[in-house]
Amino acid sequence: MAQTQRLDRPSTTPHPDVAKATALKRMKNIALGLLIFMAVVFCFAFALQQQFPWLAYVRAAAEGGMVGALADWFAVTALFKYPMGLKIPHTAIIPNRKDEIGASLGDFVETNFLSEDVISQKLATTQIAQKVGQWLSKPASAQRVATEGAAALRGAIEVLKDDDVKDVIESMVRKHLLDPPWGPPIGKVAERIFAEGHHHALVDLLVDRSTTWVRSNHTTISGLVTDRSPSWVPQFVDGLVGDKIYTEIYKFARAVQDDPRHEVRLQLDNYLQQLAQELQHDPAMIAKAESIKAQVLGDPEVRELAGKTWDTIKTALTTAVEDPTSELRLKFTGVVQEFGTRLVEDAELAQKANTWIANAASYLVGTYKHEITSLITDTVARWDAEETSQKIELQVGKDLQFIRINGTVVGSLAGLAIFTVATLVFG
Repeated sequence: MAQTQRLDRPSTTPHPDVAKATALKRMKNIALGLLIFMAVVFCFAFALQQQFPWLAYVRAAAEGGMVGALADWFAVTALFKYPMGLKIPHTAIIPNRKDEIGASLGDFVETNFLSEDVISQKLATTQIAQKVGQWLSKPASAQRVATEGAAALRGAIEVLKDDDVKDVIESMVRKHLLDPPWGPPIGKVAERIFAEGHHHALVDLLVDRSTTWVRSNHTTISGLVTDRSPSWVPQFVDGLVGDKIYTEIYKFARAVQDDPRHEVRLQLDNYLQQLAQELQHDPAMIAKAESIKAQVLGDPEVRELAGKTWDTIKTALTTAVEDPTSELRLKFTGVVQEFGTRLVEDAELAQKANTWIANAASYLVGTYKHEITSLITDTVARWDAEETSQKIELQVGKDLQFIRINGTVVGSLAGLAIFTVATLVFG
């Protein structure tokens, strides 16, 4: 509770601009106070120098200090405003030349900082890949990347419209699956499969299952004979005929099963090879394959396929990103950490990564440096002239007040030195 109250209490730390404004005002007061001090000293010295000749030197020093203070006050003030409101030429420089200053600042940044050579030299000595690798190789860092990636993926899933994604999937299915003819590619694949004999295992399976079925269905085969036999044929004759037919069918099936070079197998091979050729070169067979494709995958079926595909992907991704212990999250974390370790340990990979980063940065700088610097010029151009002057004075005005203070001190010393030399020379 105590911590909550402490957090809710307004902060006593002043805003940076407020602190700078206070410091600027204090330095202005110091410079002004020093000028007033010099004026007071000058008045007393000037009034009493007849009684006390040595005060002439004090007067000269105070006089020089006032001149230096006023001159530097004028110079500093002329940067930001008209001195005493007088529109003297070449004063209020910043408000009057705001856009030129912004353009010059943009050119300066572009020339000296957004140079391809400067960027390349800096990146060459930075070893970004190794530093990134050291960070990624830490379990906590890899977990953070996975967490941020999951959040980004979750946001992308929420932003995407289901109908738009389904339209994209449907268009991709049509473009890459339905629009190209099926016959030639299927025929080419089938030709290779049949030429290398990979279909023999499937043929063996079908023959074995057929033989097993025949062996286990004596009654069914015999019943077919009885059902189709004329009514005047005696029943025992039907039985004999049915048994004979069953026996011959079973012998035939066993012969095909036992002989890899059986005529049925050879004929089947010839038929399949011919079918593969027709699928590639026979217009009638290609058209028949297209007709079957259209029947199997019509518009409703394609739309349903796209919908089910997206629903499945969306559900799987949503479940994976929501669960920190999901296989996808764990694998992604492991891959990130492993990649970081490789960047640290594999000098060749790190060099490639650094080269890629340098090339990418150089390309971006070379291509978009004008757009980057336009951010400076456009921003300054949008500022109000008076506001711009206030902003700049707030940032550098405190240091400029030292010019006024130094001018007062230097002017005093110069006035004293000039008066002393003149007195020594002319008496």
